[in-house]
Amino acid sequence: MGDSHHAATYPSEDQYQRWQKRAEEMGMSMSEFMEAMIEAGLKKFSASVEPDETNQELRHQRNELKTELDRARDRIQELEDAVYHGERRTIKRYVEANPGATYDDVIQHVIDTVPQRVTTHLDDLEGEELRYEDGGYYPAENGADS
Repeated sequence: MGDSHHAATYPSEDQYQRWQKRAEEMGMSMSEFMEAMIEAGLKKFSASVEPDETNQELRHQRNELKTELDRARDRIQELEDAVYHGERRTIKRYVEANPGATYDDVIQHVIDTVPQRVTTHLDDLEGEELRYEDGGYYPAENGADS
């Protein structure tokens, strides 16, 4: 081994136990393990740190992601509004046309008007997202998702 020098470290009990376990797994003494790990660490690190991207590039990416997030949030809100307000609008219009309607009356109206609303949705979906064939609906073959 040639000339060698003594070096010491004072790890916490947890660190020491962890190091000892790894040294045993690798078939090394603690001294060999510490020396090997220090050398390995020195090979992997350099004193200078070079950023992967400039601040300007990071700002640009952040802005693009924020724009994309805002668009997604707007679209989600539109879809939620369409679902929520579509049913809500149906109920509101019925009550306006039938003041004093009971809960059962409102439920029955919603049930009675479902086919009309489904027909509207099917008409909107047919062609690009659905196809009607042999008396049934099938996903369109162009692979468009909802």
